[in-house]
Amino acid sequence: MSRPLPPLNALRAFEAAGRHENFSRAAEELNVSHSAISRHVRGLEHRLGVALFRDLPRGLELTAEGRNYLSRVTVALDLISDATEDLGEAPEGRITVSSEPLFALKVLMPRLKRFYAVFPDVEVHVEATNALADVDRYEADIALRFAFRGVLDAPSDLISDTPLHVYAAPDLRPEGWRDPREVLQYRRFKDRGAGIWDRWGQLAGLAPGEVPDPRKHLETELAFEAALQGLGVYLGAGDCVAGHLAAGRLIRCFDVGFRDGAMRLVQSTKARRHKAARAFREWLLEETADLRGWPCSGYNA
Repeated sequence: MSRPLPPLNALRAFEAAGRHENFSRAAEELNVSHSAISRHVRGLEHRLGVALFRDLPRGLELTAEGRNYLSRVTVALDLISDATEDLGEAPEGRITVSSEPLFALKVLMPRLKRFYAVFPDVEVHVEATNALADVDRYEADIALRFAFRGVLDAPSDLISDTPLHVYAAPDLRPEGWRDPREVLQYRRFKDRGAGIWDRWGQLAGLAPGEVPDPRKHLETELAFEAALQGLGVYLGAGDCVAGHLAAGRLIRCFDVGFRDGAMRLVQSTKARRHKAARAFREWLLEETADLRGWPCSGYNA
């Protein structure tokens, strides 16, 4: 029996445009022009005899018919994609991984060569950004995000829960570190939110407020680099510091530390079925096993 199917390119253009509710972003995803997306969508509307989008003063939105059609077309295209991918033996293709910049730079990128050694046909596009990628809208296949409570509302995997400690360049204080009050003699840099220096100070036996946060906050990547260059002490998580500790470029000043949230992996429903994305997730969980369960002398958030 002949099926009344619209052209596949028109369905792909509509599905991407509907998911983003934006023709320009759909064009970028499919690597075609904005006019090509518009032409495919308008042709599809003409063929179906129904409006799929409604123009707004700023942008557009799906009509009720368009939203219903999108939900079914997305499933159909996913099934075609899954069936095609299952014909291949090894994972291949391109995946997008969104990560906080410092974690991408210090944890992910140094390890990525080992992923390519095992999966040479998978191209990993890393987007280092503090913006929260919407994996359900396919802005990324996988997102690595910090969870302040240690968990996220969405299903996720624990990647790292390393404690925060105070670190410094070895030559900042050649005579060594003995008294926690010594950190007051230097510029203080930090990872993450407000009040963590005071929390550390109290765990180290100092009075509340005795070790305040710095007046001016540097972006985390700059704060880390400042400590690496010997400009002061840095209070941050061990996952991003581990490579520099092993190389002797940083030292841990005191044993006092505490956990404050965790880095977690979130992936889209589609990515859970995508062979390349599944391979990356499984590899990263194994690769970062050494970043979970570190001993901690202080408070666990």
